[in-house]
Amino acid sequence: MKNLFLTLLLIAVSSIIYAQNDFSGQITNAETGETVFSANIYIPELGKGSMSDENGKFIIKNIPNGNYKMLISSIGFTTYSTEIDFQENINMNFAISPSAIEMEEVIISTPFHQLQSENVMRVERENVAELNRKGAVTLSDGISQMAGVESLTTGVGIGKPVIRGLSSNRVLVYTQGVRMENQQYGDEHGLGISSKGIGSVEVIKGPASLLYGSDAIGGVLYLNPEKYARQNETNAAVDTDYFSNTRAYQGSAMVKTSGEHFKILGRGSYATHSDYKTGDGKRVTNTRFNETDFKAGIGYQDSKYKADLRYNFNRSKIGIPEEIGKQSTDKDPLLPYQEIDNHILSLENKLYFKNSSLDLKIGYQFNNRKEFENHQHGEAEDEEEEMHEEDATTHPALEMHLETLNYNLKYNLPKTGKFETIFGVQGMHQTNTNFGEEILIPDATTIDFGVYATTHLHLEAWDFQGGLRFDTRSIDSEEVKAHDHEKGEDDTHDNHGHESSAIPAIDQSFESINGALGAKYNVTEKLSARLNLATGFRAPNLSELTSNGAHHGTNRYEIGNEDIEHEQNFQLDLSLEWRNKHFEAFINGFHNTINNYIYLQPTGGVKEGSPVYAYTQDDARLYGGEVGVHIHPHPLDWLHIESSFETVTGKRDGGAYLPLIPANSMTNTLRIELNDQKQAVTGKYMFLRLKNVFDQNHTSDFETRTGGYGLLGAGLGGNLSLGALKFKLAVSANNILDKNYISHLSRLKPDGISNIGRNISVSLKWMI
Repeated sequence: MKNLFLTLLLIAVSSIIYAQNDFSGQITNAETGETVFSANIYIPELGKGSMSDENGKFIIKNIPNGNYKMLISSIGFTTYSTEIDFQENINMNFAISPSAIEMEEVIISTPFHQLQSENVMRVERENVAELNRKGAVTLSDGISQMAGVESLTTGVGIGKPVIRGLSSNRVLVYTQGVRMENQQYGDEHGLGISSKGIGSVEVIKGPASLLYGSDAIGGVLYLNPEKYARQNETNAAVDTDYFSNTRAYQGSAMVKTSGEHFKILGRGSYATHSDYKTGDGKRVTNTRFNETDFKAGIGYQDSKYKADLRYNFNRSKIGIPEEIGKQSTDKDPLLPYQEIDNHILSLENKLYFKNSSLDLKIGYQFNNRKEFENHQHGEAEDEEEEMHEEDATTHPALEMHLETLNYNLKYNLPKTGKFETIFGVQGMHQTNTNFGEEILIPDATTIDFGVYATTHLHLEAWDFQGGLRFDTRSIDSEEVKAHDHEKGEDDTHDNHGHESSAIPAIDQSFESINGALGAKYNVTEKLSARLNLATGFRAPNLSELTSNGAHHGTNRYEIGNEDIEHEQNFQLDLSLEWRNKHFEAFINGFHNTINNYIYLQPTGGVKEGSPVYAYTQDDARLYGGEVGVHIHPHPLDWLHIESSFETVTGKRDGGAYLPLIPANSMTNTLRIELNDQKQAVTGKYMFLRLKNVFDQNHTSDFETRTGGYGLLGAGLGGNLSLGALKFKLAVSANNILDKNYISHLSRLKPDGISNIGRNISVSLKWMI
């Protein structure tokens, strides 16, 4: 393997071309011939771009020799895509066609940086600014507005993505180009990242092990950080948000500047929320939370080399709700609560050669998860309760440090005819260390290694993409003695009265070979079809292998199973998309078969006052899809009518339903967008949205049915210019009718606690 890396590197280095080129031209309207102002000209593989000026002219400097895709996008125009062979300075003029369809963006999460219309794999993409202006309280709340994506929630402050019925360790989250590791196996563990400083969100729905390895059998949530300022520009912005339901304030300040080669940005954010109020007017005690977030980046680029160093620090202090108790709008969490520090440091290095490139991404993460709760040791008397409560706020009952080192090395080979090919190596080294008196999972080391190859073939009407990958994961954990585990004698001693291990040590390895094959066919100029076949795998996590104790967040005693095998799945995706200037329609269908699906099964026993659940396995299948239309009738191009429906069903082999499967839902939206650049207020918009969630009667053995409900939302906003001052204003309201309802994916449902009621948000952004 070492020799292979050296050979690839030597081949690449031998072809270095030290020439650099300038690319200039002019953008015009294909129908009127007028110049187009503020059009984005972008070369995805290089990460370089420019914007057309008042005369439609642009220039991009320091482009290395090679063949690269170039994109031109502008609001109100169809995104233009072409390939250009850069061997010298080039001047070209382009005419782009007006369209009422929203402009397309580059998909970063798939390997060849295609537009969605060109991509073999369908990927959902949304700008975070668009999600926020719809009234999203958190990033987890925002992504639930995307087709096929929901959120598993504990109140408002804790949420994790659910993609087509799969969540937790079955869905990978990527940020800054590296996989995010923050003890995501737990239902009550949120994303741990602020939406501020995130530019866009991409969702791969289905197995993505070919690209990302273990744990991606359900899909990938890919968070793209905000971009640097354009070359030789400096930007700054301050934005604030207010949420009426949680009496919440959120603020963020950003500054970024770019020169000829270097660029830098920094952003600081803070949010504080009170307990949320349900539709019947009651506040859910201890759902309050605070979040501090800091993001920074330093970039460098010339014609041969590109580097991007990013850092994100996030501190979240989140209350753990247990009941509806004292009504308060305080914002400091009560006991019990979580305090989580998350550090993410990533470095991307990219070397450009003649028609090829070498890309190395390295990431380091440190996750410090603490949980504070009332200590009950049995010896505390009434007069000691105050002392124990003070001790609980200074000494966490649970503290885990998770350190993770990721790497991803890939070589983009020179194009061979119509083929583009990538070879890559990915890996991870991770350690989990306990410092608190409670131990949920043991100290352990996890090591991943994977090697893969993927290729793309482009023909006139067909696109094909496929690849293979081999992965191995090893998990080596330490033994946890009974006295360290704080269990009663009946649970921690054998029949002879000797102390036994609460959690035995494990040393296991899991291996898997996976592949993917997809095709996209342009049936006509307006109709395209996609078919994708993919396999994926997921190694069991430490909780599933080693649990032996009460899981207070779910009110059950969980027992792990060190004999469970890794999950292996196969998914078929079929999608059809019709698209013209004024009408879009799509239908996506999927069938996902999972062998050795890991789940919790009640044993019928009781320990420590909680019912006992044990991890076991069975084969399972999930199927369903999404269908939608988008109408923007001519000549009313400012009017947009959208409707979508999504459904998923999950069953075990015996016919029993899987838990935490979202209910079927339909969303209808009426939008008005006015983009007259000559008025004082530009980019004006209004929307009215109704989301209907149907009854969920297909429940697992330990779930109850959930009734349906409808939620009405609305919003408006625009951009205001007052001389040199520029503002963005947005007002939105969710659950306008203050409906009292319970989501099937709420972890507070077993306690009969409703979701959030009416919430009005006001956002103001000042751009400097």
